[in-house]
Amino acid sequence: MRILFFITTLLFIIPNMFGQKEYRLNSPDGKLEVTLYIGDRITYELTEEGHTLVAPSPLSVHLDNGTVWGNGSHLKRVSHRQANEVIPSPFYKRSEVKDVYNEMTLSFREHFNLIFRMYNEGMAYRFAATGNRPFKVTNEEAAFNFNKDYKSIVPYVKDGDKQPIEAQFSNSFENTYTHIELSGLNPQRLMFTPVVIEQENGRKLCIAESDVESYPGMFLINRNGGTALTSAFAAVPKTKKQGGHNQLQILVTERENYIASCQPKAKLPWRIIVVARNDKELADNDMVYKLAAPSRMKDISWIRPGKVAWEWWNDWGISGVDFKVGINTPTYKHYIDFAAEQGIEYVVLDEGWSDPKQGDIMTTVPEIDLPELAEYARNKGVGLILWAVMNVLDEQLEKACRYYAGMGIKGFKVDFLDRDDQKAVEMVYRIAETTAKYKLFVDFHGMYKPTGINRTFPNAINFEGVFGMEELKWSNPDMPLYDVTMPFIRMMAGNVDYTQGAMRNAVKKDFRDIYSSPMSQGTRCHQLATYIVFDSPLVMLCDAPTAYRKEPECTRFIAGLPVVADETRILQGKMGEYIVTARRVGEDWIVGGLTDWEARTVDLDLSFLPEGMFRAEIFCDGINADKKGEDYRHEYRDVKREDRLKMQLAPGGGFAIRLKKNHN
Repeated sequence: MRILFFITTLLFIIPNMFGQKEYRLNSPDGKLEVTLYIGDRITYELTEEGHTLVAPSPLSVHLDNGTVWGNGSHLKRVSHRQANEVIPSPFYKRSEVKDVYNEMTLSFREHFNLIFRMYNEGMAYRFAATGNRPFKVTNEEAAFNFNKDYKSIVPYVKDGDKQPIEAQFSNSFENTYTHIELSGLNPQRLMFTPVVIEQENGRKLCIAESDVESYPGMFLINRNGGTALTSAFAAVPKTKKQGGHNQLQILVTERENYIASCQPKAKLPWRIIVVARNDKELADNDMVYKLAAPSRMKDISWIRPGKVAWEWWNDWGISGVDFKVGINTPTYKHYIDFAAEQGIEYVVLDEGWSDPKQGDIMTTVPEIDLPELAEYARNKGVGLILWAVMNVLDEQLEKACRYYAGMGIKGFKVDFLDRDDQKAVEMVYRIAETTAKYKLFVDFHGMYKPTGINRTFPNAINFEGVFGMEELKWSNPDMPLYDVTMPFIRMMAGNVDYTQGAMRNAVKKDFRDIYSSPMSQGTRCHQLATYIVFDSPLVMLCDAPTAYRKEPECTRFIAGLPVVADETRILQGKMGEYIVTARRVGEDWIVGGLTDWEARTVDLDLSFLPEGMFRAEIFCDGINADKKGEDYRHEYRDVKREDRLKMQLAPGGGFAIRLKKNHN
């Protein structure tokens, strides 16, 4: 103990004697190293075996009393610890996550700690208050400087080129990716995380964040046209008004001059730099989940992941029935009947079941008898999910949760938040905590990317913040390209409510955006594969019962796929080109592959299987899928781990395989 005390004391005396002082922390395998330079400012540098990944970059937190954590701060002591733990991870892409890291905590006289963690797969740091008084943060400086003009892959705020920066903080967090050199990034456009920086030899860095609670989310911007990215944060709302979607959203009209009002001992979010040596590693990273706050729920046995029959995307598109289809009791009974016959766990009542003009979640439109539907669904073994604008639910949160849980409703799909300032983030946590209290799960649609709340509140089961299938109802983007890019970037943050499952499938030249009879881009098997490749423990079947009943093979396959896995592996992949994902569920496996608009052959090595024979059910693109997207081939085959399968993928194609262990 005496030796340790002497070393700690010496550490904070030397900087005052000789100026800037260096402190180093290595990853457990010794390959990554972060160096902190502490003098008049605090900067950090990230290297891998001597190669600079992030050049010296400043970090600081500015308080409203004029104090700046990181500028002229006085170091008191440095402490270290190591961790080698296993985290249970329900409803995630694997049932448990290994958490192995080295940590260094630097404590300062100005009542804050700076904590660094080094993993074999990246670096993270956060500020934490140690004082006993509340404080306000006027700005946080998180900088990421690069010594070369690397290419970046970023999602800009949609339509940000038409708005001033201040207005861009309110957005849907949905956009395709822009692939461009750092110096070419628009200095007037915000980017939302995660973002990726491509470096030499296939190495990629991903900037993300975790454990964002009672604090705004981090945007990034290139302010000067150079090779540096810096943080930007929405300030706390000062005045608001009703507006936006159906005049039910909260729109910020004026903001305060600070970004967060914090309690004593508050911990600010983790800033993350993932380091991937290849694209497969990038798509299989758990740092956001590992760095999130541990679960606050003692009982999660009631949470039931599953699939959802959904009406909005197909515009309530049922035909061949003897009732007028629409937002009414007979229509939803039809969806419930379909879910029951297919073994689909849920039906969602999307927008329109409650009176949108009143903004009152406690009332339903006259055409719907919700207690009758809830009882009808219960007798059929199907759960109901209710859609709501997020702040409308929040206004009567406790009352609504108590009432609808008592009726037998299983969860909420909350929508149209479109912000991640401190007040918006607090609303998300409030909804997650209160729904958990009443044993309701929540699908956070229309919000920012997840930052680990699904670990803290496992009933927060799915999230949008993704450029999903709904976009094809009114636009013509390059969706297959997005589908093989998003899993390497956005999905690192957490699960995605992408809302797939179209049975109308168009090749590139034939696609049209049609609101009431929508179609997907790419092949039928591309759609099937998304149920395996995308992390979605609560996943929609976006098409109508009428369409699914005409396609019994595909419908049975989708409805029977598991939505959570004991293990996930990225077998092959190159960001922006293709991806092959395998998931183990007990002794069985499912494998899905997606490609962009390039046809390709995937040589699928089955050596990931254990010993024994497996019965493989295979859906792959048909020989004419390049002309007719709905063409597919369906077959069964007995395989073992020594076998290889050559999968031919059409442009915009895919394949989906279910492998069941043969015990005969």
